[in-house]
Amino acid sequence: MSDTTLLMLGVLAASAAGLWAWRRWHYRSFWLVVAFPLTAITVRATWRKVALGCNLTKKRQRFWFTTVPGLVASTGVVRVRRKWQRIAVDTKPFMWLPKPTRYGWRVTLHTLEGQIPADYADAAERLAHSWGVHAVRVSSPRPGRVVLSATVRDPLVRVETLPSSPELLKVNVGRLETGGPWIIDFRTVPHWLNAGATQSGKSNLANALVQGLAPQPVALVGFDLKGGVEFTPYSPRLSALATTRAECVALLDDLVGLMTSRMALCREAGARNIWQLPDDQRPTPIVVLVDELAELYLMADKSEKDEIAKTSTALLRVAQLGRAFGIYLFCCGQRIGSDLGPGVTALRAQCSGRICHRVNDPETATMTLGDLDPAALASARAIPAETPGVAIVASQDGQWYRARSFYVSEQAAEHAATAYADRTPTWADLVSGHAAQMSDADLAEFLNSIPDPRKA
Repeated sequence: MSDTTLLMLGVLAASAAGLWAWRRWHYRSFWLVVAFPLTAITVRATWRKVALGCNLTKKRQRFWFTTVPGLVASTGVVRVRRKWQRIAVDTKPFMWLPKPTRYGWRVTLHTLEGQIPADYADAAERLAHSWGVHAVRVSSPRPGRVVLSATVRDPLVRVETLPSSPELLKVNVGRLETGGPWIIDFRTVPHWLNAGATQSGKSNLANALVQGLAPQPVALVGFDLKGGVEFTPYSPRLSALATTRAECVALLDDLVGLMTSRMALCREAGARNIWQLPDDQRPTPIVVLVDELAELYLMADKSEKDEIAKTSTALLRVAQLGRAFGIYLFCCGQRIGSDLGPGVTALRAQCSGRICHRVNDPETATMTLGDLDPAALASARAIPAETPGVAIVASQDGQWYRARSFYVSEQAAEHAATAYADRTPTWADLVSGHAAQMSDADLAEFLNSIPDPRKA
């Protein structure tokens, strides 16, 4: 080989090694500078073929300059006539320039006549395979526009540790498949239904909630029908804990009475909810954690019928009226089906927040997500067992997403409950109304001054 050839090979090898190291150690800048421009050119260049293959084109009449063969002369030469005529051509939807995101790219399309966003959602999997990306999600910001959001790699493979939650009643519990944060905000979505089989990540999500809510000036109340083994380690941060059905009935009666007293307080102040009250009069918000929801409705014999009916009615009243008076529900269960009775169906209707981990039967997935989107139901049943923490979430923006919660060990959640035990209002103070809410300024100052229990 000549010296020039060796030099060129050396430069190519060094360039390849540099690009590999750049991609390996700082993927974000590599994606913005090198990978995304190439991807954008490829997407725009292949859009006509991809749209045609995914049945997203429409036949339209266009004037086209065509060649039409004429008669064959005796000399064997073909006379060709050229003319303008209307022919049917495949028209693709107009595509704007793709824009980069943290885990991929997004692009806006103009829908053709007769098309709806569901047409693009049905073709999302075909679009992902055509462009060689992990997934494509479809959204519609306004009529006539569709946004395709592509993720090049799965952001749920690895998630970070649980970050702090500086806002009241809001916890960042994980990450969405779009790369954005998975936030449970009780003030926006007051009641949640969390379904999942054993080892699916359901309990880990409850641990994340306990750790995220522990520093906040809120009261935590537990219903643990598993004999107390789930929530007893967090008892230093719990204002009340019920471990039997009889205790659950008594605690629900107290919650209903507490809700009634808060109704009177708001009525006297001319407020529609507790958030319109002055800071010195606003009662402490309460988050009710329910584990093994099905145990509240299972009946071994007829002697339990009245007790179950009373429990179901009280829990439904809290779900229907509790939001305005600062009482929020987070209900967990392995098995949630219509066979448990009409009380479960009525409670489900009040829980606008839906989380479905891997489940063992299709009815639980249907009860959790069935009235939202059939595609969400199919995606929930496809969650593999080796990915604990992955769930289908009905987000507060009206869309559904795949998400994965941060891993929070029982020891970390227990340590948080112990570290912030002084923030626990007693149940007697809550019932009597003596536990007052902190102002937003005091809350911010407090959260900035407390140490992080994960670093302890």
